[in-house]
Amino acid sequence: MGWNKKQFAVIGLGRFGGSICKELHQMGHDVLAIDRDEKKVLEFVAFSSHALQLDSTNESALKRSGITNFENVIVAIGEDIQSSILTTLVLKDLQIPKVYVKAQNHYHQKVLMKIGVEQVVQPEIEMGKKMAEHLGSQKIIDSIDLSADYSITELMATPKVNRKSLNDLKIRLKFGVTVLAIKRGENLNVSPLPHDILQAGDVLTVLGTKKNIHQFDRAGL
Repeated sequence: MGWNKKQFAVIGLGRFGGSICKELHQMGHDVLAIDRDEKKVLEFVAFSSHALQLDSTNESALKRSGITNFENVIVAIGEDIQSSILTTLVLKDLQIPKVYVKAQNHYHQKVLMKIGVEQVVQPEIEMGKKMAEHLGSQKIIDSIDLSADYSITELMATPKVNRKSLNDLKIRLKFGVTVLAIKRGENLNVSPLPHDILQAGDVLTVLGTKKNIHQFDRAGL
């Protein structure tokens, strides 16, 4: 289908971390859920591939969890800034390729940037969902929620659609997604016609339910 399952570890299963964990799991990715609170871990057994209770500041415990097999690790520890920073340092020492961390404030963010964190964020639940979409997709560029169910999303067209028309692809018929615009370089084609031809690298602005857009994204078009 042209979509790649990825592996993620989420450390800290509060509102933000829990939101990311559930979204990535729902999208079909392998997710390792970690928290020091056993109750939270038990809650996320159903929303992850594996759920472990451990202290993430303990390097040997993290090693035993198999976290070094994960390319992407999201540190979503809540108010304990010290634990967040110590966990991040352990992950960097373990040479995890991509570490994403939730910052509590500007000072926390500044420290994280100095120790080489790829991406520092300060979002709540909705931003957690958006981050999951970006991490889990090869193509999603940006997304605006219109409601709990619908969104307008920008996606990068893949080589699969090169030199094919919207009519050839039958995007609306197959996926229930409407292409609102096609951007190619500096040129913007608003309300494209069925015979308009796509090229790999075009940016498609689409409207649909989040579920349908996810299915369209997974199809690798």
